[in-house]
Amino acid sequence: MRARPGAYTALAVVASIFVACLVVQVFLAGLGVFDSPSAFITHTTWGYVIEWLTLVMLLIAAFGRLGRRLIGLTALTLVLMVLQSVFVAVRDDFPMVAALHPVNGFGVLLVTIVIARLAWLGRRAAITAATTAEAGATSLAPAEVPS
Repeated sequence: MRARPGAYTALAVVASIFVACLVVQVFLAGLGVFDSPSAFITHTTWGYVIEWLTLVMLLIAAFGRLGRRLIGLTALTLVLMVLQSVFVAVRDDFPMVAALHPVNGFGVLLVTIVIARLAWLGRRAAITAATTAEAGATSLAPAEVPS
């Protein structure tokens, strides 16, 4: 099945916004470490707010019919974001497991950059294919006969 029109663009934009949000998230974590531990509340809240973007990306990829790779990567991003909360929840009982929180965060960032790149490339390919199809359709149209 062909991708729905605009799905690559929508995913590319949402994934790019999510990448920017993740950079802000790393800044907020640093603020909590170097300024005030109470600033971690902002880091936590922001994480819960941006987590919804992973669901949006998955829905765009699935309903936009963007292929197994993009659907799988967006599902992976959602799972990795859920794991972020799990790592924090087990910090008192399993600190070694909780220490994976920042490592997993970089994994989320990496996968989302890959998603954004693939979506922008898919958008470009879809535009090129549409332009080529239009050019082919016009060249196949019967020539007008002057009267």
